[in-house]
Amino acid sequence: MTPLQVLDRYLEALLAGDLDAIRASFAEDAVWTLHGDLPIAGPWRGRDSIVDDFLVKVGGGLFEAGTQSFEWLSRTADDRAAVLEWRVRARTAAGRDYDNRYLAIFEVADDRITDVREFTDTAYLDAVLFADPAKAGSA
Repeated sequence: MTPLQVLDRYLEALLAGDLDAIRASFAEDAVWTLHGDLPIAGPWRGRDSIVDDFLVKVGGGLFEAGTQSFEWLSRTADDRAAVLEWRVRARTAAGRDYDNRYLAIFEVADDRITDVREFTDTAYLDAVLFADPAKAGSA
């Protein structure tokens, strides 16, 4: 499979909420690094940690159920990696509106994701998802 095909397989599983297929998209020793100084910043090491400790936590605990929407903005690839830019809109668990853009580089080997380096506006993410609403006001 090409890196774009591997990425597409992962994204389809993500949108379907298929944890088994999401898990199968990653190499056993994969690493996902969310850069920045946040409670959810990485590196997350190993596919089980990526899925159970990072992706499930972000998807299930930070946003109201059923409010997340993903928009794939652009993607490109070479023979070893795919780059994806996307936008997430949601309602946070605290009832705040969330709208942020992300970019990640997905390294691929043997039809599995081996490394993800994710970048986003961490100041915005921190203010909307982690700041005390009583202290921060609305973002």
